Amino acid sequence: MSSSPTSSAAANGDSTVRITEIFYSLQGEARTVGLPTVFVRLTGCPLRCVYCDTEYAFSGGELFSIDQICEQVASYSPRYVTVTGGEPLAQKSCIPLLTRLCDAGYEVSLETGGAISVAEVDERVVKVLDLKTPASGEVERNDYSNIALLTPRDQLKFVICDRNDYEWARFKLDEYQMDGRVSDILLSPSHGQLEGRELAQWILQDNLPVRLQLQLHKILWHDQPGH
Repeated sequence: MSSSPTSSAAANGDSTVRITEIFYSLQGEARTVGLPTVFVRLTGCPLRCVYCDTEYAFSGGELFSIDQICEQVASYSPRYVTVTGGEPLAQKSCIPLLTRLCDAGYEVSLETGGAISVAEVDERVVKVLDLKTPASGEVERNDYSNIALLTPRDQLKFVICDRNDYEWARFKLDEYQMDGRVSDILLSPSHGQLEGRELAQWILQDNLPVRLQLQLHKILWHDQPGH
């Protein structure tokens, strides 16, 4: 890929990123669930979803250079790296960080809420875009122009709180013809609000072309930070 201002910024490691934590664990969600992964959790988020399980990442954190982040990631010798938050794209320096991680040879994924454009995200990054449902409290923040930027390598996620959320998600899948646009459509029951078994039955009844997603990290570690 040809050089660009973004990739040049990533190369010199001058950009700083506010980080809540960097840790090594099993991927709890998405297509690579269960695989050993390094997580880089950026600080800050413009959204306040009612079911958020990472409120500790809204503020605080420490500033790291991209070089320092990459050194810490490399210490785990990972194959997979996930950049998450908060909302990672709320920090502009997330873009060169993603490019730098791709340049290092990792399989990089980005977990984003979809309220901020993914247009500048390196094409090698797997985007996991979480479209906000009505019961999230943030449905009005969805930037639907992001859907056209998704590729067959990317994934679309819905956190489902109730039957209304499920029907809304079904409508959006139809409206944007998502079957075939992305590699996986993920429906996840909101922890403590909807039983996974109930969501599974709805999916089977409608024969939806989606993957039921349960949060492995919550099953294994009861949602402790750093897992």
